[in-house]
Amino acid sequence: MSARGEGEGAPERRDRSVGPATPPRGHEYVEGWGMTHGARARVWRPRSAAEVAAALAGAAERGRTVALRGAGRSYGDASTSATGDVVELTSMDRILDFDGETGVADCEGGVTIRDLWRHALPRGHWPRVVSGTMFPTLAGAAAMNIHGKNNFAVGTIGDAILDLDVVLPGGELVRASREERPELFHAIIGGFGMLGVITRVRLNTKRIHSGEIDVRGLSAPDLGAMMDIFEERRTEADYLVGWVDCFARSSALGRGLVHEGRNLGPGEDPRAAETMTVAHQELPASILGFPKSEVWRALRCFSWDGGMRALNAVKHRMGRLEQRKGWTRQSHAAFNFLLDYVPNWKFAYGRAPGHGLVQYQVFLPDGTARDGLREVLRRSAAAGHTSYLGVLKRHRPDPFLLTHGLDGWSLALDFRITPSNRDSFLRTAGALTELVLERGGRFYFAKDAVIGPGATRAMFPREALESFRALKRDLDPDGLLETDLSRRVLGPGDGLTGEGALRVDRLGRREAS
Repeated sequence: MSARGEGEGAPERRDRSVGPATPPRGHEYVEGWGMTHGARARVWRPRSAAEVAAALAGAAERGRTVALRGAGRSYGDASTSATGDVVELTSMDRILDFDGETGVADCEGGVTIRDLWRHALPRGHWPRVVSGTMFPTLAGAAAMNIHGKNNFAVGTIGDAILDLDVVLPGGELVRASREERPELFHAIIGGFGMLGVITRVRLNTKRIHSGEIDVRGLSAPDLGAMMDIFEERRTEADYLVGWVDCFARSSALGRGLVHEGRNLGPGEDPRAAETMTVAHQELPASILGFPKSEVWRALRCFSWDGGMRALNAVKHRMGRLEQRKGWTRQSHAAFNFLLDYVPNWKFAYGRAPGHGLVQYQVFLPDGTARDGLREVLRRSAAAGHTSYLGVLKRHRPDPFLLTHGLDGWSLALDFRITPSNRDSFLRTAGALTELVLERGGRFYFAKDAVIGPGATRAMFPREALESFRALKRDLDPDGLLETDLSRRVLGPGDGLTGEGALRVDRLGRREAS
């Protein structure tokens, strides 16, 4: 049986019969989620594939390029443009069909991960791949080929996608899958919005038997021990993620806590009828008695090196206590969407012009990761840029053209950027990028804010990059689709740090605030 946009968690129906082909009036300030990139632009919000085509044609007629945007959850400049219009897909938010037997979901591109899980959960399913926040759109998730805490087991979201509808830059609507236009399918997933507009995504979800999972914490005295835990547990675990204390030094370098998650089998949850409701998944409205929308203000008091050093030390001690508790149960939402506990937690990093958050996420193959990730931690700290948060994951390869996926590891590092440390951070990032590339590593366009064209050429096989460029020339000969990210990572030059990295339109930010 299938459900068409009905039931608990279904988005509201809207009239999609008509829409403006004229450009929107005025300009809006559009920024990346990390607040380090932004510019003012005209923003189109189409409600159908036909309106997407009209928006592309309208921008082209005015001589403007187009940046594609979902919910704006990429950390850097993936959905911003200092020189063109923006097409945002959040109004295309209908779940078109859901098969309760197979778990196949057919969704418009603006459907969010939140929309999907709220629709699927009461029907006995959960998305196969989710990010640390539930608010990205499926089109954006596909364009970035997102991964989750179970990447080592099930791969990226691209591995779960069956087919896509894409509006090409010339306005043609096409379908792409592993059988139909496979070259486009494998290039547009992870192609960061350079080949066309994803207007529909059909993908697999997974059958679940409870709205909760078993979770336990495993404390690790250093990075090597943490990686050993991953390797020991990954054949049995459904999820693995590691928190890393980046302030630890010497023999404790990379100490932290691994969280292992295990899906429950049939009959293991006597309260399944209750836990598999949307209401059971809702995150708490307050934390320690404070409205969670205001908690970022308290975090801001700790957003300096001394404060974060203390918080990390406390968390490490609490992690050792957590290990003693053994297995506990958490809802799927509580375990997967930790970033949503504190709305706009990024504001703790500063909201004034020139301030923001950069997440520098490196991917290294298994053979070089142990030494390489330790060296990343050592060098960033030695340069005076210790990450306030470190997250370790295990990965597997995938078949997409410009993939960050490999048989190896990733370490995501959060850095606070200010006007006084910006230039120093960019120098440090350049040195770290060289280190990562020398060890066969890669970067992830959903998180990146700094790499340049030299790094892009170094991290992808030459034939993959040439195939992508050939598709771009064929499908978008006039270069209509362009973002600040694409100019930075695909532009001329050999720099490891890109032109325009961490560039913010200060006037626009001030007006927007």
